[in-house]
Amino acid sequence: MDKRKHGFLGNIPLLIVEIVVLFIAVGVMVLVITMTEEVNHRAINEEKIRINDEIIRKKTDETQKTKVKEKEEEPASYRNIALFGVDARDGELGRGTRSDTIMIASINQNTQEIKLISVFRDTYLNLSNDTYNKCNSAYAQGGPEQAINMLNMNLDLDITDYITIGFSGLMDAVDALGGIEMEITEAEISHLNNYQLCMAEELGVDYTPVEKSGRQLLNGMQATAYCRIRYTKGDDFRRAQRQREVLAAMMEKANGASIGTLTDMVNAVLPQVETSLDVNEILSVLGNVTGYRVTESDGFPFEGGRAGANVGSKGSCVIPVDLEENVRQLHQVLYPEERYAPSRQVQKICEEIREQTGEYLQ
Repeated sequence: MDKRKHGFLGNIPLLIVEIVVLFIAVGVMVLVITMTEEVNHRAINEEKIRINDEIIRKKTDETQKTKVKEKEEEPASYRNIALFGVDARDGELGRGTRSDTIMIASINQNTQEIKLISVFRDTYLNLSNDTYNKCNSAYAQGGPEQAINMLNMNLDLDITDYITIGFSGLMDAVDALGGIEMEITEAEISHLNNYQLCMAEELGVDYTPVEKSGRQLLNGMQATAYCRIRYTKGDDFRRAQRQREVLAAMMEKANGASIGTLTDMVNAVLPQVETSLDVNEILSVLGNVTGYRVTESDGFPFEGGRAGANVGSKGSCVIPVDLEENVRQLHQVLYPEERYAPSRQVQKICEEIREQTGEYLQ
C-alpha cells in the first residue's frame, strides 16, 4: 500500500481498536447492547479458520489436568479475540486493506481480566500460506480469516473471532471526553505539531499548536498527533507505548464520564466496526461487564526477543529472533498457570525465519 496516498491516516487505528475494550472496561453494557445494530456483523467462514491439532490436544489435556488437580476450583476459561485496525478511508474494512494494527484481546472469563497483546505490524512471520512477509500483509491478502490463521499458526493460538475497526472516530472520541491529560516532552512538541499540520491540511480544518512541555489537556487532534510520533528515542516501539498511555488516559477520563458523554464516544466508533460476533455472542463475552479490567498490555515480539532488519525487497521488518521463546513467553503472559512448550509447527516456522533473515541480522 502506498502510504503517500493515505497521509496521516495510516497510523491512527491502534487506539481505536483499544477503545472497544475500553467500553467493556468501563461498563457501558447497556450502550453496547442498544447500539449493536450500528455494527457491521460479518459471519466468518469457519471452514477457513485453522487451528493446529496439536494446540487443540494441548488445551484439552491441560483442562483435564486442571480438573483433576483442582477438584473444587473451576479451571480458567479463556476467550481470545483478534482486533484489527485498518486504514480504510472509503469504509471498506475487509480484504484488500492492510491492518495497521493487530492485537489479541485475551479474556479470562472466570476473573474478567483482559490482557492486550499488540503484534507489531512489521513482524516477519508466516502469512499462513507458507510465504513470509510483514504480518500485516495477511489481512490485505485474505481479510480477517487469513489474518486470524496467521496469528493461530505463528503464535499457537485458537482464535475464531475478530473485531475490525476503521480509522475515523478517534479525534471525535477524545473530544467527546473533553480531552485527555498527557505529559509532553520538549522533544515531542515539534513532531506533534507537524503531524497536526498535516492532518489539518488534509481535513481542511484549523488546529491548535502545543506550545509548551509538561502535563496538559490535549484535544482530539492533538492526542491523535501524539499517537503518531515515531521520530524520538524509541522509534516505533515508543510510539506504541504512547498509544497505550493515551488509552490509559482515556480510560481514566471515561471512568468519571456521564452516560451522555460515553454515548457520544460510542457513537464516534461503532459505525467503523465490523465483527464476526453477533449480539448474543457480544453479551456472552461481556458477561459480568462491571468486573472487567485490563491487567496486562505488551507488544509481540517481546523486548529482548526482537531485532530490526531490512529483509531484501520486503524492507524494514521486526524479526522475532527466537520465535519459540517469544511464543513461550506469550503463553506465559496469557495463561500463567500453564507451562508451555511451543508446537512443532512453531519450531519449524522459527527455523525458517532464521534461515530467511539470518544474513540480514549480521
